[in-house]
Amino acid sequence: MKGKLFHKIKSNHGFTLIELMVVIVILGILVSFIAPRLMGRPDEAKQVKARVQMESLETAIKLYKLDNGIYPATEQGLQALVEQPQTGTLPKKWRKGGYLEKGRVPKDPWGNEFVYLSPGAHGDYDIIAYGADGVPGGEEFNKDINSWEIEE
Repeated sequence: MKGKLFHKIKSNHGFTLIELMVVIVILGILVSFIAPRLMGRPDEAKQVKARVQMESLETAIKLYKLDNGIYPATEQGLQALVEQPQTGTLPKKWRKGGYLEKGRVPKDPWGNEFVYLSPGAHGDYDIIAYGADGVPGGEEFNKDINSWEIEE
């Protein structure tokens, strides 16, 4: 009995060359269909990332207001979320360590600063990312991403 089992295990040497070639061809076909779809999405991914970053900034701004009773002013900017403001209306209960987890204001996915206005034209504050071109306006991937247009 022991000899039979050993014989079966020993006779199974692995995949044949033909089996490996079939798997490689199938993987090649899959990559040729999937890769172009993934390659065309970086711009869409950056727009989604900008919206997520804005939502994070909005949360931090709301916490700032909860502690201090006011939103950071335009001249204080988003930097007021990581460094206690020294100009304008000074916050009374600014949280030690700031309001952003990494201790710095992120740049938008295109490497530009977010625009912050308070009071904003569309609410208590506005946050804007100017898109891929970095200037106001634009279409498709150059289109501005605005905090007041993000669905909650």
